[in-house]
Amino acid sequence: MVQSTSPTLFVNPTSGSDSAAGSQVSPFKTIARALQQIKSGTKIQLAPGTYSTATGETFPIVIPSGVTIVGNESNKGSGIQITGGGIFASPTFANQLVTFKLENNAQLRGVTVTNSETRGTGAWIESTAPTIANCTFVNCKREGVFATGTANPVVNDNVFFQNAANGISIVRDTKGEFRRNVCQNTGFGLAIGDNAAPLIADSRIFENRSGIVLSKAARPVLRGNIVERNTESGLISLERSVPNLGSSQDPGGNIFRDNAEFDFENATSPPITIASAGNQITPTKVKGPIEFLVSEVPTPTPTPTPSPIPTPAPTPTPSPIPTPTPTPIPVPTPTPTPTPTPAPVPTPVPDTGLSDIRGHWAEAFIQGLVSRSLISGFPDGTFKPEAPLTRAQYAAIVAKAYDLPLKQAATNFSDVPENFWARDFIIKSNRMGFIAGFPDGTFRPGQNLTRVQALVSLVNGLGLTGGTPSAVGAYSDRAEIPSYATDLVATATQKRLVVNHPNVAQLRPVMDITRAEVAALVYQSLVATNRAPAIASAFIVDPDTSVATFSDIQQHWSKDFVLGLASQNFIKGFADGKFQPDAPMTRAQYAAIIAKAFNPAPKRNAFKFSDVAADFWAKPMIDQAYRAGFISGFPDGTFKPNQNVTRLQLVLSLASGFNLPPGDVSALNLYDDRSAIPQNVLDRVAAATQDRIIVNYPNVRQFNPNRDATRAEVSAMVYQTLVRDGRVASLNSQYIVNA
Repeated sequence: MVQSTSPTLFVNPTSGSDSAAGSQVSPFKTIARALQQIKSGTKIQLAPGTYSTATGETFPIVIPSGVTIVGNESNKGSGIQITGGGIFASPTFANQLVTFKLENNAQLRGVTVTNSETRGTGAWIESTAPTIANCTFVNCKREGVFATGTANPVVNDNVFFQNAANGISIVRDTKGEFRRNVCQNTGFGLAIGDNAAPLIADSRIFENRSGIVLSKAARPVLRGNIVERNTESGLISLERSVPNLGSSQDPGGNIFRDNAEFDFENATSPPITIASAGNQITPTKVKGPIEFLVSEVPTPTPTPTPSPIPTPAPTPTPSPIPTPTPTPIPVPTPTPTPTPTPAPVPTPVPDTGLSDIRGHWAEAFIQGLVSRSLISGFPDGTFKPEAPLTRAQYAAIVAKAYDLPLKQAATNFSDVPENFWARDFIIKSNRMGFIAGFPDGTFRPGQNLTRVQALVSLVNGLGLTGGTPSAVGAYSDRAEIPSYATDLVATATQKRLVVNHPNVAQLRPVMDITRAEVAALVYQSLVATNRAPAIASAFIVDPDTSVATFSDIQQHWSKDFVLGLASQNFIKGFADGKFQPDAPMTRAQYAAIIAKAFNPAPKRNAFKFSDVAADFWAKPMIDQAYRAGFISGFPDGTFKPNQNVTRLQLVLSLASGFNLPPGDVSALNLYDDRSAIPQNVLDRVAAATQDRIIVNYPNVRQFNPNRDATRAEVSAMVYQTLVRDGRVASLNSQYIVNA
């Protein structure tokens, strides 16, 4: 056998041989054989024919990092048929039947994929960033493409036809871009759920059951799509999902028409008003609260060279929720804890006497710049921290703050006359690379600056690098970050430039920036370049967003359990960086963890608890945990969301939610306080004991059934439930009860 050294390996299922060289004149017979010969950068070229178990293929076909499998892109893979499916153990959805599994930077191009296995998926993308282009996914028993975890794929120019459940399913924290795809004659064209926030653009979604269905807290950006002739509704928003349908400055450009029931059905609960700008939607075909905004399309956007401050359309962040969803429970994959950044020590700055910044969240940042004469107040002694800032005013601040080498020749902007107050500042900031003009030769000095434009300007002007793409995962509205700015925002986040008030998780990228916010960002840029001391502020975004770390668990017995859940965003700490592992947990907080960690399917109808208001923060999670059988209410019709969970209630909840069969009560002889366990639940506590779910600290023989469960104990037992189902690695802890 000769191993090919060519960067391209050839496969022909009809005339090839797996003992051949894999060259164009001597092709392999199977993709499986070609994959044994590859290295990063290899292309596997497929000849027309059928690739299946009958021709020697093994499924799933895993495309390694940097490898491309390509058929014929010009005809969307017609005649290059790949049929089959095999078991893939998904970290977030357990065993799945998959045709292709794509690793980071893998590519699949120009093939036809069919997975006729029960609940079969054509291509599975999990926490990787591959490309799927010019393919056809047809007659898959569930969906064509499933993206989950922290996936960030490019899925462009594909056809999804007659797949049983969905064309594309996007869930968990998926981002990415899905452009120019066709979804026709399937269950849902796209199903987007959890926290997914992809860009769905320039696609045609028609003749499906429903066009696009959103659930949980999905936040997709929809631009330039045609959603028509679906037999139910064109776009449906459920639970807390909110699509980005454009703004007055960035119109959506979507067309919703001729859908049988509604063009847009807003079924969010509690109702959320969703804005639409620049879309074609017939008002009589809308259900639920929607606000139609006037589209004010700006004249040409600034060029991104060098470091322009554009106002283009927001970019991708993938996210669908499949229907039906894969049965299993998400699996947290613990990752190393980042080294905590020491808290900065506040440096006193002189009182500037500005009357309207005392006690303001940005007071220290503003005083830091005023004391350096980089920004000033108004003659009446105010600063007006909430007022917007124009491009000219921003140029003045940057020009004063930095004296860097000039990168380019001066530009003669047609709308900046020689006697304009900020002319010299504009020229200097432009030549340093902080801010650019527009293609029509204007600068537009009076136009307000947006938050993302300020961040892009600072990163470009200072030449900052080193951003990690996952850093934008810190923002709940990351779908609204324009595509040109995603990497730059990641760098700004990594360099601790970003300051978000009042919600540190909301970037609000396309909002006009205020004078206070500019002061904070510019001050942080001085800190990043070692020109100013750090300021302690709860609103500076922590760059270590990939894995949670908490200052109070480093030596705690529950550390590995807590980080195992936090790494998958199943549990969170507090704004001060602590987890408070020994604090009790309320029933509402526990329901939220159940919903996030297990995403359980309903087993019974919903119940309206008299003390859980429609706008209560945990209502959706309480409803889900109740319907799945994990938790119940009280005889008087209440839920008591703020009542603490006891250890016995915690164990019974997990045993009930997972339908554990009755256990051998003799296993309870392990507990010195067995007599404190009620007789009527002995078999269920025994079942949890035998399944190694129970964790007892500090004495493994003391169950303490009536004591309030701490946040650490809840984390440990939820984690052990995931271990039981093989969804996370087991931990070596002396406090796990071993029957």
